[in-house]
Amino acid sequence: MSAPSVPAAEPFDAVLPPEPSPAPPAWHRALFLALAAAALLPVVSPAVALGAGAILGLTLGNPFEAVSARVSKLLLKACVVGLGFGMSLPAVLAVGKDGVGVTALGIAFALSVGLLLGRLLHVEQTTGALISGGTAICGGSAIAALGPALGAGAEAMGVSLATVFLLNGVALYVFPAVGHLLDMSQHQFALWAAIAIHDTSSVVGAAASYGTEALAEATVLKLTRALWIVPLALGAALWHRKTAGGEVKVSIPWFIGLFALASAVVAVFPGGAALYDVLVALAKQGLVLTLFLIGAGLSRATLRAVGVRPLVQGVLLWVAVGGASLAAILAWAG
Repeated sequence: MSAPSVPAAEPFDAVLPPEPSPAPPAWHRALFLALAAAALLPVVSPAVALGAGAILGLTLGNPFEAVSARVSKLLLKACVVGLGFGMSLPAVLAVGKDGVGVTALGIAFALSVGLLLGRLLHVEQTTGALISGGTAICGGSAIAALGPALGAGAEAMGVSLATVFLLNGVALYVFPAVGHLLDMSQHQFALWAAIAIHDTSSVVGAAASYGTEALAEATVLKLTRALWIVPLALGAALWHRKTAGGEVKVSIPWFIGLFALASAVVAVFPGGAALYDVLVALAKQGLVLTLFLIGAGLSRATLRAVGVRPLVQGVLLWVAVGGASLAAILAWAG
């Protein structure tokens, strides 16, 4: 009688649970917290905060990566709402109304050129669409909304977000320098930043370093542009549902409504000017901290995730949008 068969033993490594990642040393966490606290000082500019965060992320890494990613998203929205206390609702509506046509043309141009570049460079279709949408509307927020609508996988989301993230960092330094070089007015720079910079955080950061008037106008124009997330994501979701049977998932940027509500409070209760000034000052410095946290999210893994073709598409599209909008603004916007 043959002996009963014995199942083969699993490899020793397979039996043991995976080893947890070692916790960052105390000095690493302390350095991160010290730099984050320094970002709250009024003497620290948005560009310096972003640069310090990026250097930390690329060298030592972010010891609180998951937490700071969540905090930066929430803090950005809270700060944008806080900036709403710096403008009365009639002024917000006037700026938004004047910028509707420019915003629509800019989005149509960016989407058309972006999709064409993606096809010419043979970028994976979903990745190319996400980079185009992120450039056309509002960077990471647009990608986060379009990704589920298009049924994007983790790789497409990661590559497109990394591409836009890198260009956002460059914009924060390049745009103010070019604006001063060309002696652009506050109004001209606000238009250019709102049209040609991807994320709200970098638009606000660049405009804040350029001037108070530029900050107020660029914030409103950027939020007007961000509202296009809803129809674009809805259209993408319906297209995906028709072609691939996907579900319709649309993320709505509710914080824009809170920004308008804050502006309405200023219009209805003008006597609270002293309080509003404090809230705006806190929001501006909170945005500096946000940029530090965003910079700290940049890692060597992020750089490796960006392939050559998607990066070339992102750079060429960004140059096309930035160059065309700059030429138009210098020619027609006084």
